Amino acid sequence: MSGQEHEFLIVGSGAGGATLARELARRGKEVIVLERGRHETKIGTFQDSLRYFDGNKLTRTPRKSKEGTILWRAFMAGGTTVVSDGNQLPCLQQELAEQGIALEAELDEASKEMGVAPIDESLLGERSQRISKAAADLGYRMGRMPKAIDAEKCRKCQNCPMGCPFDAKWTALDHLQEAVEQGAEPVYGTRALEVLVRNGKVTGIRAAGPNGPREFAARTVILAAGGMSTPVLLQRAGIADAGQQFFVDLYVNTVGVVDGVIRSPEPLMALVDDEFHKSEGFVLSTYVPVHKLISFIEFGAKGLSLPRNRLIGLMTKTADEPDGRVYPDGKISKPVTDRDWARLEKGSRISAEILVQAGADPKSVVTSKPQGAHPGGTAAIGTVVDKDLQTEIDNLFVCDASVLPKAPGLPPILSIVALAKRLAKTLAG
Repeated sequence: MSGQEHEFLIVGSGAGGATLARELARRGKEVIVLERGRHETKIGTFQDSLRYFDGNKLTRTPRKSKEGTILWRAFMAGGTTVVSDGNQLPCLQQELAEQGIALEAELDEASKEMGVAPIDESLLGERSQRISKAAADLGYRMGRMPKAIDAEKCRKCQNCPMGCPFDAKWTALDHLQEAVEQGAEPVYGTRALEVLVRNGKVTGIRAAGPNGPREFAARTVILAAGGMSTPVLLQRAGIADAGQQFFVDLYVNTVGVVDGVIRSPEPLMALVDDEFHKSEGFVLSTYVPVHKLISFIEFGAKGLSLPRNRLIGLMTKTADEPDGRVYPDGKISKPVTDRDWARLEKGSRISAEILVQAGADPKSVVTSKPQGAHPGGTAAIGTVVDKDLQTEIDNLFVCDASVLPKAPGLPPILSIVALAKRLAKTLAG
């Protein structure tokens, strides 16, 4: 191993990695961040997104588990926060408290810094108005989704899941930029291959970059590469329990066609009904596919004929059973269990009921294939890491959705940011 020994080395620059880099750098710590992807300067269209979504580059489709479950993730500075819908809900507070982790102070601090608030009413369009009224008529409750979106900057382009071209949405890039301003060093286009360990203590990372293989020495290493990449590195380091308990927050989208063109655009997932979260294990939120290829990926051949300017829709997201597995070679198993199917089917039935009430032709209503966009659980607290997020290897920590003890069924970004803030306090002493 050659070169400087870094005080803190962070693998990944998403919600956990970028926040941790920011918090440590602000405390005067020396930090280097390895990021597999690029720092994208052009984002916000489907064509742009083809560069940074993980998947089949020939067919432009996302990767799948061996069972066929669609798995979404992005490789880029800021991680999947850049391609999120800006939703920010605290999750798993009780489950984390049971592990000895109280996050109230960090959640409050993060929410204020990120500008989390129910989506501004000025951003709600015709879809939300129709669905909100229809849901209320049927006795359901659709409320404004808490988001980290600046209403004054938002242009309602609906490209949140491809990146925001107007910089209206908080992403981990905001924290990464602050980290750099405080002295943190990012290294882009560099993929971590192996955690280096000597006598039970971490010594650095072996990585592959633009100029070939390279080793980075470090006194402390924090893996924040996400629920599918972090467990691969942990297993290669000899931590056998890593990679198990894999969840993805399974979801399906149910859409229907209405008469007339929907003329008022709005951010995706503007409304949420979470009254079913505790009782049924799923939530509903407004959604329509924003590109023809996405329609095809989600709905098959029928998706190609869906008139997106006449669609209304709802997403059913469930906290799936953590019965998936990420293997040391990166291959993934993620079945949809009978319980998962039952929850998704019930949510899609309620969604269809609301859509028809909102004016959708009953014959047009269709539900997508199961998908997952919140991979985690593969280095769970209490199994792979302790309450301080440290592994059995001295000075090797994890700070991403891998550590979550169960599927949240809700967007985990805010809780991951809070966990990173807490870990920074621990590491900084």
